[in-house]
This record gives sequence, structure tokens and C-alpha cells, in this order.
Amino acid sequence: MTTYVRKAIIMTKREFYAAIVNGTVSEDIVSFAAQEIAKMDAANDKRRNTVTKKQLENEGVKTEILAHLGAEAKTATVVGEEMEISTQKASALLRQLVNEGKATATEVTVKGKGKQKGYIIG
Repeated sequence: MTTYVRKAIIMTKREFYAAIVNGTVSEDIVSFAAQEIAKMDAANDKRRNTVTKKQLENEGVKTEILAHLGAEAKTATVVGEEMEISTQKASALLRQLVNEGKATATEVTVKGKGKQKGYIIG
């Protein structure tokens, strides 16, 4: 059985930056930079693919919002009042539902406020 040993480059970030400032870019510097980029990419992928606690909570709230929507358009203010959440949160979650294709935004005239977005199921 053959084992492969990968040479690890041990260098501090200070040494890395100092080498770049001095203009001494060797193969070790390039390898260290490639390793650091790989680490950053792995961390970003992990962060992107991890569902947060708040996102999980919002999925439940979005399901409840869909239950409140019907054929008659409702504004984010009305949905927020019905669900006892802030208008801002209702608006953000309604926008997400529209982006997911589960709701549709239409223009509604509200007395005293003018035109606002109304949301219906669909």
C-alpha cells in the first residue's frame, strides 16, 4: 500500500504579507496563498450551505402566512397584524414567498396611503 505525504507549508500570515511587500514571491508563498484561498472557499461554502436557526423559524412562519393569504390581496401591514409580527418581517417573508413562486405581488390602493403591494396566494 502506497501512502502519500503532502508537504504542509507552515507560514504565518505576517510572514506571507511581509514577503509580498518585500517583493519576494517564491513557490512557498504561492502555495501558502493557494492553501489560504482553499480554506476561505471551504468556510464560505459551509456558511452558505448551513441553515440557521432563524431561517428554520421563518420557514414555519412562511407556512402560516400562506394559510392567511387567499384570493383577496392583503398588504404586509395586514398580514403582520393578523399574525402578530412586525410589518417589516411580514414584508420580508412575503417577498421570499414571491421569489419562491408561492405567492404573487399585486398593486393595491389603500385609502389614505396610496398604492401598496398586496399579496395573494399563487
